[in-house]
Amino acid sequence: MITKKKVLELSEIHSTFCVSIFIPTHRAGKETISGKDALNLKNQLKDIKLKLSQKGMSVQDIEKFVKPINDLVNDSKFWRHQSDGLVIFLSDNLYEKYTVPVYFEEFNYLSNEFYLKPLMPLFNSDGLFYLLTLKMDEVKFYEGTRHSITEIVIDDLVPSQIEDRVGYDYEQKSLQSRSHQGNKGDGMFHGHGDSESELKNELMRYFRAIDKGLMTILHDDQKPPLVVCSLDFHFPIYREVNSYQNLFPQHISGNPADKDVFLLHEEAWELLQPYFSKTRQEKLDQFSKFIGTGRTSSDINEILPAALEGNVDTLFLENRADIFGVYNPSTQEINIQDTHQIPNVSLMNLVAMKVLIKGGTVYLFEKEDMPDVSSKINALFRY
Repeated sequence: MITKKKVLELSEIHSTFCVSIFIPTHRAGKETISGKDALNLKNQLKDIKLKLSQKGMSVQDIEKFVKPINDLVNDSKFWRHQSDGLVIFLSDNLYEKYTVPVYFEEFNYLSNEFYLKPLMPLFNSDGLFYLLTLKMDEVKFYEGTRHSITEIVIDDLVPSQIEDRVGYDYEQKSLQSRSHQGNKGDGMFHGHGDSESELKNELMRYFRAIDKGLMTILHDDQKPPLVVCSLDFHFPIYREVNSYQNLFPQHISGNPADKDVFLLHEEAWELLQPYFSKTRQEKLDQFSKFIGTGRTSSDINEILPAALEGNVDTLFLENRADIFGVYNPSTQEINIQDTHQIPNVSLMNLVAMKVLIKGGTVYLFEKEDMPDVSSKINALFRY
């Protein structure tokens, strides 16, 4: 998974040639078997090689430069473990690839900086969520969106079962927890006094170790809600030790062993849909409310300087659209150009990253859903 911290680090990298490639991928099916995803990458790589040649790079240097991507094209094992999208970043001193639950159309970008705009849905709470399933003998963690869910391997981060944490066989204890009401998982303690307290303490130690492990990958200002699937009496105990800032207050009730990943995804989205709809709609309503007051703009000449100063609360960008040009920070002048040619850059990418750095929210909308459809870029300013 790619974190906000990593994206911000990538935004600071500038080199003579920075390559960004985005392709859609498939989890299984004929597309995976036929090698369609690998072919998509091969086609994007072919286009990048042509662009590099047009910039004066020799054939030998091009092949050396793109070798990591070319090797990936031929890595059949890699293509069997995909999500909805694949993004690749390549420069002289960097090669990184990320499998993410976001659908991309095939796209490549060659410039002196990386293109990060398509990743914004991962960091604006606009449909991205985490799902944690808690069992005494297994813990699983997922990254999901409205239409997809992908397991994130955390075996090396958290204890695999409660015995690994408490140090002796949990099942041998005189206290037991059993479930009433079938899949609802409405558990209750059996035992008295100190024994009941001891069971809770063991669960707290186990859950605290899980939380500690998760926070090694969720520590850098992540916003997506985290939904827990567990027995009912486990959730308040986990909530007590949780340190993630956006743990969802409701949980999926029941034993995760009784639910396949598709049912888990369905139940998680059922919980979260009102949350996502409310947050998104509130920002759209605020934009409409403040039109004409100086708190909104659809002019990049106003929005870019405001973003650099940290004055943009919410940025709305048209998906699959762009504005290219050169920005002079000393004069705050913008020279907008029709096409992308180095040294000009994607100004929408630049604005998106500045808003993200300053703690704002960035939404990608289809043209017809933009607050002001007459512009590719809209902004709601801070007070």
